[in-house]
Amino acid sequence: MATLTLSEVQSIKDIPASGTLTPATEPTLHGDSPIESERVPATSEADERSQLGGFRFWMIFVALMVSTFLSALDFTSVSTALPTIVQDLQGTEFAWVGSAFALGSTAILPLTGGLAQIFGRRPVVLVSLVLFALGSGLGGGATNMNMLIAGRAIQGVGGGGILSLTEIIVADLVPLSQRGVYLGLIGAVWAIAAAIGPPIGGAFSQTNWRWLFYINIPLTAVAIVFVWFFLRLKTPQDDFQTKMRRMDWIGNGLIILATTLTVVALTWAGVKYPWSSYQVLVPLILGLGLTAAFFVYEAKFAIEPVVPWELVNNRTALSGYVGVFLHSIVSTAVIYYLPVYFQASLLQSPVRSGVSIFGNSFTIPPAAMALGVTVTLFKMYIPQNYFGWVLTSIGVGLLTTLKVSSPVGAWVGYQIIEGIGFGILYGAPQFPILASVNISESAHALALFVFVRSYSQTWGVTLGGTILQNELKKKLPQAFLDMFPGEGVEITYAAIPRIPGLAEPLKREVRDAFAGSLRTVWIVMAAVSVVGFFTVLGMKQLEMHEVTDENWGLEQKKVVDEEKDGTPTI
Repeated sequence: MATLTLSEVQSIKDIPASGTLTPATEPTLHGDSPIESERVPATSEADERSQLGGFRFWMIFVALMVSTFLSALDFTSVSTALPTIVQDLQGTEFAWVGSAFALGSTAILPLTGGLAQIFGRRPVVLVSLVLFALGSGLGGGATNMNMLIAGRAIQGVGGGGILSLTEIIVADLVPLSQRGVYLGLIGAVWAIAAAIGPPIGGAFSQTNWRWLFYINIPLTAVAIVFVWFFLRLKTPQDDFQTKMRRMDWIGNGLIILATTLTVVALTWAGVKYPWSSYQVLVPLILGLGLTAAFFVYEAKFAIEPVVPWELVNNRTALSGYVGVFLHSIVSTAVIYYLPVYFQASLLQSPVRSGVSIFGNSFTIPPAAMALGVTVTLFKMYIPQNYFGWVLTSIGVGLLTTLKVSSPVGAWVGYQIIEGIGFGILYGAPQFPILASVNISESAHALALFVFVRSYSQTWGVTLGGTILQNELKKKLPQAFLDMFPGEGVEITYAAIPRIPGLAEPLKREVRDAFAGSLRTVWIVMAAVSVVGFFTVLGMKQLEMHEVTDENWGLEQKKVVDEEKDGTPTI
């Protein structure tokens, strides 16, 4: 370790409590040169190896993987069982089952970054796990759609915190240049959950769908035990009142209100109310306006902002965030609505449709792992972003050719192509974002990263649902539509269980109508994918950080080592 003089020690004390600073970032969008920033004191290679390979490190990693497994399993299993759940609860508002989870997770995500920065990582993870378990219990015990939606919203708050803190803690422990491999391991866990989620959802839908939620409770308990005993990271030492004063309550209030209004508008749009109605336009305009006000407040007035302006004021990071937004819209729409094709057009059971989506389940996670390995080996991230968007555009474009008579090889092969693209893009934009900002801002950058991803998932579910719903109203035979009286009824999931019992030729007409309606969804998503390709043009290939923020990481015993000259050793 290097020996510092007393004056150098004093200068270190002047570094802000929010974290140490890193090498200068790239110029801002306006072309201004960034202020020269100080470097993080380098840790020795021996310390780095010890931290990354020790017993506590791997136990923390196990806790993160179990938590990730919970969120991924819940995300991939519910959509398969949704037709059965909606029918059993005699409901119609299927979109809110997905939107409520997205609303809960999205609205709270910027807050989780601030809470983790001020109160420490461990308390936020524990609270998130408890909320996820509580929401799971409410969802499993739901006696009506409103109770199920409330449970999903609470699940979303917990699930959002889990995903956000997983990203943040990995950043605390592993330098960006080495992080690809470890994110790949998280991707492997996601792979297992994604692979077994759809068939589990289908199986529970045919036996007892409530266990689809109840199963989360013991798994959450395991995660809590690991977090409680092993997740011992450095924690800010301020008193409670000081911590509360540091929170950006105005900024958090603005973004929570803005997100809520926007998600409500998107959930109602084109389904419960027309897009042109005041019920949709008023909350949508208010939500988008408050979102803009949030960024203005963060840039000009916030003392410790939820979203520091430097996160979006450089071209590379901004391009990364836009790429995340577009990728999540496309991937969510495909994963959420492809089971509709399998069940409505191909007349597959929920279990079989869960197996049929294996083309995505078994390609997305390995592709994410391959991304991590290539970034670590070659120290670059731009080629992977290009490649991911090319495969996504081709794969989603091919989905537009699916019909009732399409062979198995077609819909499996198309999934493999877009699944690899989805997997690459799941993590690829994170590297340019983090490479272009200070290490001390990693928690805020990652919280915003997960926020954008969750926020855009809401757009994916809503846009896909709106397009599908409106197309079905035009394409379904009137004789079938008459079975669903009442304006505003969401017929997509309510209609599926009735299709196998229909007589010909009505059955074939309905199956063709679903395939044709979904084709419009895939066309829109393919167009979004092409737009996503152009976001990579705004990225620069920057050197990735070789160290982590020393204010965080594993707790270690303080050792005072005085040199002969009496100067303290750091």
